[in-house]
Amino acid sequence: MSINKYQICTNCVMDTTDTKITFDDKGVCDHCNGFFMDILPNWHTDERGWQSLQVIIDKIKKEGVGKDFDCIIGMSGGIDSSYLTYVAKEMLGLRPLVFHVDAGWNSQIAVNNIEKLVDKLGLDLYTEVIDWEEMRDLQLAFFKSGVPHIDTPQDHAFFATMYNFAEKYNVRYILTGANYSTECVRNPVEWMYYQSDSMQLLDIHDKFGTQPLLNFPITSILRHKIYLRYFKKIQVVTPLNYLPYMKADAMRLLEESFGWQPYPQKHFESRFTKFYEGYWLPKKFGYDTRKVQYSSLILTNQMTRAEALEKLSSPPYDEETIAQDFEYVATKLGISVEELQGYMDDPNKSYRDYKSQENIYAVGSRLMRLLGLQLGGKR
Repeated sequence: MSINKYQICTNCVMDTTDTKITFDDKGVCDHCNGFFMDILPNWHTDERGWQSLQVIIDKIKKEGVGKDFDCIIGMSGGIDSSYLTYVAKEMLGLRPLVFHVDAGWNSQIAVNNIEKLVDKLGLDLYTEVIDWEEMRDLQLAFFKSGVPHIDTPQDHAFFATMYNFAEKYNVRYILTGANYSTECVRNPVEWMYYQSDSMQLLDIHDKFGTQPLLNFPITSILRHKIYLRYFKKIQVVTPLNYLPYMKADAMRLLEESFGWQPYPQKHFESRFTKFYEGYWLPKKFGYDTRKVQYSSLILTNQMTRAEALEKLSSPPYDEETIAQDFEYVATKLGISVEELQGYMDDPNKSYRDYKSQENIYAVGSRLMRLLGLQLGGKR
């Protein structure tokens, strides 16, 4: 296949904007074939899934006896983490501490959604606020670097803070809303490089940052995949992978039971992520994350390909309000609109232009697949 020849999958809506995509003789992409051959045969949301989940839940409850809470749930206010919080309390009978990281970009809807669920479910909420001056400086460094994955500082802070809390307070179980139902197709690495790569984060900060990261939480792939997992015995559990999880049904339940408000697009609970995924990525790099999200829903029978193509025929951002969003982001970062536009106009770079631990991720991914600990994933 010529790299310059455009092609779109005949089954989903992934296309050659993912430059490593491949197609079989029927025009079906490797994302789809990976799902059919790898994920689907090993993904059980029937009685088998429920029984497997119960074994995990019973262990969590047993180890949580006498403690204020038996696990923590990372909650952003988005659909996945919100529904997980409901499932954990109402369906599984757990006593979670709801854990939220405020990186300075929460939308008001997200704040309201978190408060509504926590209040009505009678749960405790712990919020960690990231040092804004350090966050701002690091995010500006990523803008200056020219890489696509400018959301890395926010995502890295989320992961690192939760792991640090779990280690400090000896919390053995972290529940996340990660799931195959809406995320079986992953963003290509060239679109969104691994957010936990501390080597790349620190290299970009060293080159473009202006102040030391004294308070910003930092983790690494080896720390949370090896040290915390096998030495500190901290486990990440993804309950939604063991249960029937249909996005529309979950949204309906949350809206009717809690007054939860939906977002225009997945991940838009953060105003920065909304700007980044909805405008910056497609405008500057030609990467439309809706293709990944819709393809996941197509594969799990929650959206038709025709519906996805129709939605993709419109731009991912609201052209009438993008100027306001652009100004908001610039003002929040303490720069002018002209400076932010300058970063938009600068030459595009990739994660390959900076130091990284890509080889560690590649080896780890192959090992986890061999051990049956990972299905699907980035190529």
